[in-house]
Amino acid sequence: MSNDVHVILGAGQIGSRLAEVLLAKGHRVRLVRKGPARTTRPNLEYLSGDITDLGFAERAARNAAVVYDCMNPPYHMWPELLLPIARGALHGAEKAGAKLVALDCLYMYGRPVGAMHEDSVIAPCSKKGALRVRLAELRMEAHRQGRVPVAVGRASDFFGSDLPYSLWNPRFFERVFAGRAAECMGDPDMLHAYTYAPDIARALATLGERDEAMGRIWILPTHAAESTRALVQRLGRALHLDGIQVTRVPKWLVRAMGVFNPFMREVVEMMYQWEVPFTVDDSRFRETFGYGPTPLDEAVAEVASWALTRRASFAPSRSLLA
Repeated sequence: MSNDVHVILGAGQIGSRLAEVLLAKGHRVRLVRKGPARTTRPNLEYLSGDITDLGFAERAARNAAVVYDCMNPPYHMWPELLLPIARGALHGAEKAGAKLVALDCLYMYGRPVGAMHEDSVIAPCSKKGALRVRLAELRMEAHRQGRVPVAVGRASDFFGSDLPYSLWNPRFFERVFAGRAAECMGDPDMLHAYTYAPDIARALATLGERDEAMGRIWILPTHAAESTRALVQRLGRALHLDGIQVTRVPKWLVRAMGVFNPFMREVVEMMYQWEVPFTVDDSRFRETFGYGPTPLDEAVAEVASWALTRRASFAPSRSLLA
């Protein structure tokens, strides 16, 4: 059989969206996850297993034209898993003779000075940023050695619908629909770039299609930075909720929660992203591939429509702040 399958490693916030993009383009898709497989449908199959098992990685990538690494373990498991799962993805792609397209973040740039772009100085200021530097080196070295053609797409913090690990998570909607303030892990008036989740999926598919993407880092299409407060208020207007307030979650409280919650323990060192202007320059992607992000008001309207249809499901719960 020819290599004509598009294999997505990771069926989470981006992997599941990427599958829909690829299916709409007429590709056969294999969605690989560690948890139980789901029901298949035409041109879509699920495979369940551990990608750090190199034998399984080979099976997962069999007949692949492109392997998309969208895996992202919980923060507190990064030291244990981040590099091993990336090695599994590279191994599977190499054995299949496939391209590898990897989703990445911006942590390796550290506390930015000016807009972050593909050639910005690598200066991590966190343990997770240092791990991301090693991850990028691992992937690009595989490309330089001729083992696997690799393209890396970097996105900022996600926003969109049905994103449990994002600014607009279920807690956010529970609060705003109850007339309470949204919460921000830092200064809500600081400029901060957010990337729309469907744009990430679309852009990863583009990188997989285009040979000129290989061997390079790409900042994925991202809206011009505005404050978190301004973005939340845009959504408030689309939800017909006037005057949504945004409150800052103090670092001391996040530290206190980290005593009992390993995820929150790891959040503390990333709060610098809301302490300085956090902006990006995605012009290389736009100029090369001819498009940018979904218009911001359109993206916000799509999220609002989704949230309004599910409003009853956002029952009030305890939040970080009273």
